[in-house]
Amino acid sequence: MKDVTYDSTIRYDASFFTNLNRIVQAEPWIERDRAMIDQLRALGIEKGKPFAPSEATQKILTAAIGEAKALLEQRYDAGFPPFFPSSHWTYPTLQEAIEGQGTGYADRNKYAVDARALLYSYGYIAIKRPGTAQFYLISIRDKDGQGFDGGKTYRLRVPQNAPVQQYWSVTAYDRQTHALIKNVNRASRASNAAEVQKNADGSIDIWFGPTAPTGKESNWVPTDPQRGFELMFRVYGPNKEFFDKAWVLPDVEKLAAQ
Repeated sequence: MKDVTYDSTIRYDASFFTNLNRIVQAEPWIERDRAMIDQLRALGIEKGKPFAPSEATQKILTAAIGEAKALLEQRYDAGFPPFFPSSHWTYPTLQEAIEGQGTGYADRNKYAVDARALLYSYGYIAIKRPGTAQFYLISIRDKDGQGFDGGKTYRLRVPQNAPVQQYWSVTAYDRQTHALIKNVNRASRASNAAEVQKNADGSIDIWFGPTAPTGKESNWVPTDPQRGFELMFRVYGPNKEFFDKAWVLPDVEKLAAQ
């Protein structure tokens, strides 16, 4: 059987519009999409009609998608509102995106186009009611405010007695594509994994880096030494104490080279 791998990362080139047209032709319009009909028509994308941009138009579209990518990366790099005071762990997206998805974009005066575009540039998720069954936190910087380098070693010390009914997990993603890191044997570690080691006080150290610290393999998440990475911390069944900030998740620390 032929091994076929599907690449789900966004292609920021002219093929983006070809794929967009394919979706428009295949899917029905719903009420919340009407705000986009005229805008797409201006690009030559219209239901029931072929999408055949001229060579000049293709150059314009290619330049446009490049500009969009740069703007989205700039906004993502600026970070989201912090969840904990004085922390680099942030909310998973902008509030207007959460509000819009929670109502199916029912408010005709608030479509949250930019916030929605930003969300879907890094996460293919619909955050409708965060905090009920699960909640997400994002970190793109270490304790010193520096981006995560896949060639360095980092430690996240998760304090004991995390206020969650089920468990927590932390996952490393490729900083550039926001997809899982390629060519590593696992992407995350979770508190309910039997092999994860606890410290004497009940806290858990999770390590990130190209190689595992000696004796810490069970608590290690591998990274690509040639690329940056980012983290998402998931809590399943968060309690009130979590949102009251009575329990605080500390920043990730970069360790000195051995």
